[in-house]
Amino acid sequence: MGNSALQPGKGRRIMIIEDEGDILFTFKDYMRSKGFIVTDSAPTADEALEAFEASLPDIVVMDYRLPGKLNGLQAAEQILRKHPYAKILIVTGHEQASEELASNEFFEDKKIGILVKPVQLSKIARLIDTLDQAPVAVLEERGSKAAE
Repeated sequence: MGNSALQPGKGRRIMIIEDEGDILFTFKDYMRSKGFIVTDSAPTADEALEAFEASLPDIVVMDYRLPGKLNGLQAAEQILRKHPYAKILIVTGHEQASEELASNEFFEDKKIGILVKPVQLSKIARLIDTLDQAPVAVLEERGSKAAE
């Protein structure tokens, strides 16, 4: 077998939840190029919940603001209530998502992070590796600023 450091995805299964088609395409293409297997994608939180149950991916990358009744954090909470070891990365342009995550005690020991846009795609793979290491309450990055 080759050096796993060369392939960050290492064949891990990822589900991407994003309602904007161009962003979804970009995320899928980039994650595949990094060795991830994209198992599913969905444009709404409700569809994400169904898709998660069907494919049980290793990692979920999800937008915060989605069409429908649930936002990304609400969907993440439902997933984590049934699957407490799931790893979820919320990617959003809405800074209040970080505050919402930090103020909800449910997420304290969960492997969930928030990445605030704009973001370089390379940060997504790096933050997924961070989620693999330990529970994360909030990962907020904008430019060179980072806060936990």
